[in-house]
Amino acid sequence: MSTKGSVLITGASSGIGAVYADRFARRGYDLVLVARDAARMEALARRLRTETGVNVDLMPADLTDPAGLAQVEARLRDDAAIGILVNNAGAAAHGGFLDQGPNDVAKLISLNAIAVTRLASAVAPRFAKAGTGSIISIGSVVGLAPELGMTVYGATKAFVLFLTQGLHVELGSKGVYVQAVLPAATRTEIWERSGRDVNSLPAVMEVEELVDAALAGFDARETVTIPSLPKEEQWTALEAARAAMLPNLLQVHAAPRYRPAS
Repeated sequence: MSTKGSVLITGASSGIGAVYADRFARRGYDLVLVARDAARMEALARRLRTETGVNVDLMPADLTDPAGLAQVEARLRDDAAIGILVNNAGAAAHGGFLDQGPNDVAKLISLNAIAVTRLASAVAPRFAKAGTGSIISIGSVVGLAPELGMTVYGATKAFVLFLTQGLHVELGSKGVYVQAVLPAATRTEIWERSGRDVNSLPAVMEVEELVDAALAGFDARETVTIPSLPKEEQWTALEAARAAMLPNLLQVHAAPRYRPAS
């Protein structure tokens, strides 16, 4: 067992999750990998055991299935060796809002928002009691940009951002570090699975570059990491504008523009 402890990574069989597994293994962390595709996880685990010597434990699970989600929650609650949770599992749906039926929408919310929240909820009390631990959640710049047209997907990713910022407020003083990573288009299988051609997009980041940038933000202890954003001051200005608006939101009376003319 590594003296650094373990990292539990969801959606770990391919894409962003698999690269996170590689990078944390090379940093000397043992791994707990969670995904539906057991065969691909096993192939990844064999390679990482050989190349890095870390322990790799596999948990095949569908996080939209209550039994699978409960299994991972229990592991997070009970395994004191796990010091980092990477909430990476996620999906996009075909088409726009009018193309997506209620079941499609519910499944998307279940994986991208409910599972993320439940896994954080399972591990946060243990981290807070220990005064240490990290929760990384993969959001998206789509959560900042309704103009991109991925309405439900973007709403779930906006939820991930708010959840992370809220957890930072509640848990930061207790020694728990939380990070939201907001990728732009990244070359992963999510595009093919949602019926989109990744090669038709104007700008696509390679997954290795995305994860390495996200880990640079992790090392810097950023609460929000946007690997594709060239000017950090743009995010700083957005946050400053939001903070400046906050006192004006807390009013006893409606704003004058909403009152009847006298």
